[in-house]
Amino acid sequence: MPVEILIPITLFVSIAWSIRTVVESYARRRIIESHGSEALVRSLLEGEAARRRQASLHWGCVLVALAAGFGLVELLVTADRVTPGALALLLGATGGGNLAYYLLQRRLG
Repeated sequence: MPVEILIPITLFVSIAWSIRTVVESYARRRIIESHGSEALVRSLLEGEAARRRQASLHWGCVLVALAAGFGLVELLVTADRVTPGALALLLGATGGGNLAYYLLQRRLG
């Protein structure tokens, strides 16, 4: 991918991520400053921590499955070009990672 295309995409993603982070932290701060009940603030913070853990578990499962898929592509595909079989293997690994996350989530939650 040419750098001329990659830089604006990266800039846009960085700006969007920054705005999202600022808005979320501002909303959290407003809820805490509104002198809501302690139970409300505690449940808000615990819910956020649980969402972060779940996101880590999800991406961990997907990335491990993709790593296994790339390893299988390297072992099984001898051609230097992208083939439909290699893409199918990678898509299957991504789906497998999502299914593994779903099963782990059901077992843990």
